[in-house]
Amino acid sequence: MNAKKTGQKSARNANGKQRILVVHGPNLNLLGSREPDIYGLDSLGDINASLAKQAKAASVELISFQSNHEGDLVDRIQAARNEGVAFIILNPGGYTHTSVAMRDALAAVAIPFVEVHLSNIHAREPFRRHSHFSDIAVGVICGLGSQGYRLALDFALNRIR
Repeated sequence: MNAKKTGQKSARNANGKQRILVVHGPNLNLLGSREPDIYGLDSLGDINASLAKQAKAASVELISFQSNHEGDLVDRIQAARNEGVAFIILNPGGYTHTSVAMRDALAAVAIPFVEVHLSNIHAREPFRRHSHFSDIAVGVICGLGSQGYRLALDFALNRIR
């Protein structure tokens, strides 16, 4: 089953709210201090708080998760299916270019997702220009800084309604 075409529009939590999962990959815990000329000044906490406010206004439950460990990210993606997550927003960080395991997990759970990157990966080093996720994502947002996350959430909210 293709993750692009499968949605879980009826998936809701105990309070009747739909769920969206935001997955942040390695080193994103350092946002705000790590290479701010590339990744911006917003911290991961700033990004998560902004998304939580946006989700709350839309009466949607937002779950945010960050790990520097590939296996933890795979486990979190796999758990999303059993939790009734309707949509995933994914910034795989450095795993964009290397993680077949995360790609396989996303394909297996068949939850639609948008791939987000703070920087424009296509304008960076050659090894950063290939993504293992883009071809199975419903969309890709890159180079728009932290605003890319908010745009991805806007898209997800429209998609699950």
